[in-house]
Amino acid sequence: MSMAPGDTLTSHNFGLQIDGVMVEYLKKVEVLSFQQDVIEYQQVSATGQPKVSKMPGVQKAGECTVVRGMTHSSAFTEWIKESIEGRMSTARKNATILVMDPESNPVKRYNLRNAWCCKIDASSVEAGAASALTETVTITYEELVIE
Repeated sequence: MSMAPGDTLTSHNFGLQIDGVMVEYLKKVEVLSFQQDVIEYQQVSATGQPKVSKMPGVQKAGECTVVRGMTHSSAFTEWIKESIEGRMSTARKNATILVMDPESNPVKRYNLRNAWCCKIDASSVEAGAASALTETVTITYEELVIE
């Protein structure tokens, strides 16, 4: 089923690539943010009227939080491990959050440059419970590029 003009994407089909390789389909992506300084300057126009202008300043680094099912995804687990152990020469990677259409074709990319995992929370475990185990991972990055 292809999308008709004007259709909006749904939020149920997305995944994570690390260095261009799909490593994980995610349960949830939270707080994917971008922030940029705003430079405001004032000047006087040729007619002597005050004029205020704004222009973009420096981009700021960001963070996002992803929730994944606790799986045997060795690539994602190794990335987390490299970050925890402080091996930054290999922990900094380019990651991409992919949003896909109903036919699993990528239609939007959030490219996270020089990303690494800075926090991990594992879900609670309980004897006799019938629930999926998840990991919540906070990813910090130096630059966000949206395609």
